[in-house]
Amino acid sequence: MEILVTVAAPSARPDREGAFPSRHIGVTDPEQLGSMLERLGYADLDALVDAAVPDSIRSRDPLALPGDVSEEEILAELRALAAENVVMTQMIGQGFSDTFTPPVIRRNVLESPAWYTAYTPYQPEISQGRLEALLNFQTMVADLTGLQLANASMLDESSAAAEAVLLMRRAGRAPESARAVLDANLFPQTISVIRGRAEALGFEVEIADLTEGLPDGEIFGVVLQQPGNDGSVRDQRGIIAEAKERGAMVTVIADLLSLTLITPPGEQGADVAVGNTQRFGVPLFFGGPHAAYLAIRSGLERSLPGRLVGVSKDSSGRPAYRLALQTREQHIRREKATSNICTAQALLAITASMYAVYHGPAGLRAIAERAHAHARTIANSLAGAGIELASDAFFDTVVARVPGRAEEIIAAAAAAGINLRGIDADTVGVSTDETTTAEHVAAVVAAFGAEAAEAAAPGDLGFAGDLVRTSDYLTHPIFRTIRSETQMLRYLRRLADRDLALDRTMIPLGSCTMKLNSTAEMESISWPEFASIHPYAPESQTRGWRKLIAELERRLVEITGYAGVSLQPNSGAQGEYAGLLAIRGYHRSRGEEQRTVCLIPASAHGTNAASAVLAGMRVVVVKNTETGRIDLEDLRAKIDANRDELAAIMITYPSTYGVYDEDVREVCDLVHEAGGQVYIDGANMNAMVGLAQPGRFGGDVSHLNLHKTFAIPHGGGGPGVGPIGVAEHLLPFVPGDPTGTYAVSDGVPVVATLFGSAGVLPISYAYIALMGGEGLTLATKSAILGANYIAARLTEHFPVLFTGETGLVAHECILDLRELTAASGVTAEDVAKRLIDFGFHAPTLAFPVTGTLMVEPTESEDLAELDRFIEAMIVIRGEIQEIIDGRFAIADSPLRAAPHAAETVIAGEWDRAYSREQAVYPVASLRVDKYFPPVDRIDGAFGDRNLVCSCPAPEAFEN
Repeated sequence: MEILVTVAAPSARPDREGAFPSRHIGVTDPEQLGSMLERLGYADLDALVDAAVPDSIRSRDPLALPGDVSEEEILAELRALAAENVVMTQMIGQGFSDTFTPPVIRRNVLESPAWYTAYTPYQPEISQGRLEALLNFQTMVADLTGLQLANASMLDESSAAAEAVLLMRRAGRAPESARAVLDANLFPQTISVIRGRAEALGFEVEIADLTEGLPDGEIFGVVLQQPGNDGSVRDQRGIIAEAKERGAMVTVIADLLSLTLITPPGEQGADVAVGNTQRFGVPLFFGGPHAAYLAIRSGLERSLPGRLVGVSKDSSGRPAYRLALQTREQHIRREKATSNICTAQALLAITASMYAVYHGPAGLRAIAERAHAHARTIANSLAGAGIELASDAFFDTVVARVPGRAEEIIAAAAAAGINLRGIDADTVGVSTDETTTAEHVAAVVAAFGAEAAEAAAPGDLGFAGDLVRTSDYLTHPIFRTIRSETQMLRYLRRLADRDLALDRTMIPLGSCTMKLNSTAEMESISWPEFASIHPYAPESQTRGWRKLIAELERRLVEITGYAGVSLQPNSGAQGEYAGLLAIRGYHRSRGEEQRTVCLIPASAHGTNAASAVLAGMRVVVVKNTETGRIDLEDLRAKIDANRDELAAIMITYPSTYGVYDEDVREVCDLVHEAGGQVYIDGANMNAMVGLAQPGRFGGDVSHLNLHKTFAIPHGGGGPGVGPIGVAEHLLPFVPGDPTGTYAVSDGVPVVATLFGSAGVLPISYAYIALMGGEGLTLATKSAILGANYIAARLTEHFPVLFTGETGLVAHECILDLRELTAASGVTAEDVAKRLIDFGFHAPTLAFPVTGTLMVEPTESEDLAELDRFIEAMIVIRGEIQEIIDGRFAIADSPLRAAPHAAETVIAGEWDRAYSREQAVYPVASLRVDKYFPPVDRIDGAFGDRNLVCSCPAPEAFEN
């Protein structure tokens, strides 16, 4: 039957030339649209979408959002918002310090698409540049903390401290009833986050003044801070030794810059150190994103949360980097997970590591000495005026007791352009940093009404001699040989060239939505009016930020159909956790504390189960049918078996199988009838924007991945933002203010700073404004078109595992290789590695079904790129057939040897069963612009058996 395809401009297509949606969406040309739709058998785009998306969930009203604006207009709007923020000299401290980002790093890392558009390094052969940078980060942290191993990285300091407490609880030998003891001198936000984790998991936390010694009773872990909340620097060896004698482990929250001067936690006997690397060149960003760190002593490797970069070798014996011990990945372990951390702050960790490379050990120490000297000058001046200080031993923070004068002093400093920390009516904190000058010091002293003392000498340390660091650090040549900007520029370029990011090629990863991150969207985040604002600056100085955040929340409410949104969670997993805590708080407020069972379909995202466990829930898995839908019979049975204890169900929608479940409303109704709540994982929200609203087809709470659906770049594994949208009845239980009291009241969770990773929110704000309601809806439709086009073109070569009732997929499709593997021995991993030779990042490997590849093209890819990927897959299918036909043994095929590094192809004799040309130019177009991976296939097992997680010596690369 001949199908008449009419492609007049789609109803949602912008009608003005050069409108931003036509730049964001890859296929808008009528001829190209027509050819794609003809292949699928649909007359127009709306007909395809009507067939693919169940009518039962559709929202027919257009999104009530401002119309799409131009790039010039959004930049002007953001300039106006930024102008409402007041840029001050920030001396508030409390874990956040101003810093100079070296321009060569700002321009060539933070603002470079080669770095910020990269994906998590699950395919290490095409991630050697960022893996080297992250290994530098791990080495930097391990050296400075005096511990043997560090991860790369954590989300923020407070949640890193909470993860450390959980690590001590599971790795120690204390009885189940033992408690954690937190020094009262921790930052308030850290205490709040730890108490929230403990309350959910049902163990006790005690806050105590540990200068008086440890409290009596069973203790599994102790948390100290150096310097403390009052700025004091103490010798902690005694309290650490006492804790060890009683069978407890010890975590020290340490300021990394201070460790260039102070004896590090590892040398004082600590088991774990955590903290933030923000002051290593990462802007304040109104609270985040910043890369936190977690370092451990030897023996705790397999308990370490987060990602760990290790050194292995490739098939030619070259040293090569990879993520080590990946069986620890929490989405793999599901309900057996010990953490729900499934991402990191990679882009910020890379920035911090390059800051250390740029300055080297001597430069870092000089920065620390200058900040310390300014703090000493302030302290000497205040003491000379008879003002009492909280401590006479400190690093960069001076806390002064000024009975009844705090407000007056803070106002006087503000009049001079300086923000100080008001602790209470009688106490003021002053924190110095890299940007502090003698003029700032003089103004602060004057605000106290004191006379400036003689400036302290940078090398004259103001704490006890036995606390002065004597051990060396950052001894690897990478921290000691790059000094000129020319060297730094070339090092950053060399690492970037070793990677394959979105600026080179499509990254067709299912469930990860690697779409365009436009330059206009990115541009404003490094403006000082946004980037230089302290998270605890007075509200009067942050009006622009608060307006932007409130308007972004309003627009996300419109898109999702929920009653309210909280932007505090700083990753998707943190959003899951916060959403589940909101559900938990709601049940408890109704006297239903017994509701702790969380139903999770097999088709849900892997972190769902891990987050449920951390929220104190018991996971019960619900089966899926062979067609990928939730098994309603099994669901009813699980509900009946757990009716009184049912807290929630977590649904990923569309499911990770890449289909819209027709029965989703019935699933929601069944759970609600039993008294449970419905959590709809919004990681795949890019398949619903403008077409369906989870808050209106049965959801009570959803998290969104702004780093996916709403255009924040993945950054090699982070930054991320995972806000939650909630129904009206859950509004009282969204994340609260982390600087409030230590108590967690009424189940209100705290997961990060008040607005989480606020620094990247202008990206999503700009994206929504640039696209407008019609453009966002068209983006969703285009994503559905692209996925179905790939599925239709490839299904005769690789069967598509799941489709909906109309034979269509949602925004992604799963290619099933299992029968081909049985016939040829070629695995899905072989195909993933061979795609590197074609210049592609692989699709999602072996998730959610082993032996498959999950492909998501996104709306940003043009038809030529989609066809290039399809061509590559068809050629690979032909290579598989050659094995089936007996032309090659699997061991001798280009698939098993892939990928092929340039050195491997050009060096020496070529004795393989296939030609050099087939190895590296399997299609003619590659001759024009060929990406060569820097290494051959990496031996992961070798790296796990021989765990090396810090920078190897240069000699390792000589042969």
